[in-house]
Amino acid sequence: MSEAPHDIQHEAPVKTPRQLIAVIIASFVIPIALIVLFATYANHAFRSGAGTDALSDASVARRIAPLATVDVKDANAPRVYKTGEEVYKAVCVTCHGTGAAGAPKFGSKDDWAPRISQGFDTLLKTALAGKGAMPPRGGTSPADYSDYEVARAIVYMANNDGATFPEPPAPAANAAPAATAEAASGGDAASAQAAAAMAAIAAIPKPGEAPAAAPASADAAAVGKALYQQVCQACHATGVLNAPKFGNKDDWAPRLKDSMDTVYNYALHGKGAMPPKGGSTASDADVKAAVDYMVNAAK
Repeated sequence: MSEAPHDIQHEAPVKTPRQLIAVIIASFVIPIALIVLFATYANHAFRSGAGTDALSDASVARRIAPLATVDVKDANAPRVYKTGEEVYKAVCVTCHGTGAAGAPKFGSKDDWAPRISQGFDTLLKTALAGKGAMPPRGGTSPADYSDYEVARAIVYMANNDGATFPEPPAPAANAAPAATAEAASGGDAASAQAAAAMAAIAAIPKPGEAPAAAPASADAAAVGKALYQQVCQACHATGVLNAPKFGNKDDWAPRLKDSMDTVYNYALHGKGAMPPKGGSTASDADVKAAVDYMVNAAK
């Protein structure tokens, strides 16, 4: 009887074969489950660096997207005008968002006060004709933004910083927009769009014919030129804030000493006074196409 407590203290925790099997299985399953959980956590919490989103839905969609599309619009449909805020974010923010080259900074009442005192008509005339480092219409064309849309952008910026300008009157519903008038007179923009549409239609393979090779270089050049005219031109056309001037070999030579990957990186992520992607929301591929367009013009 005196040895009973001693025997109880040394009794094994596993008493049956079923318990032994359960312990063996647990010794394998539990470590594997912990490893899987830790690997999943580390994959989401610690991964970093370029290329980690290469298989994301958005990245895959961009890679498989067609090189060019034909946008068919009803010429008789009423035009949908952009708001002042939309025009500001697409064009004006490049300089007015940071106050580059003396542009009145958005949100600064001190910058805008002397401009507002000149009156709305003077501001509109200046925006349309250009002044100092600011190109006419912020570097856009009437085909991109009408006078009415430019006026709305001025009202949006000025009223944000102390003005009380009324919303400009919308054009009459039956008035021909500037883009239509320009197309009727054989404008370069309309001619280029028509030529691109005809080329795309002509490239459609006929029954029994092999598909034609996609003109990737021509498409990329057209995309790059369009983005340059819409965004990059605001600074690169005149060399604002030491931006290499379009077509000027001397300005571009120091930049081109670096690799193209480095030049792309500056355009995508910004450098100095230049915001990332020039302040636009363009895709990485379109920004690189615009860089190629400017670099080719400087060779």
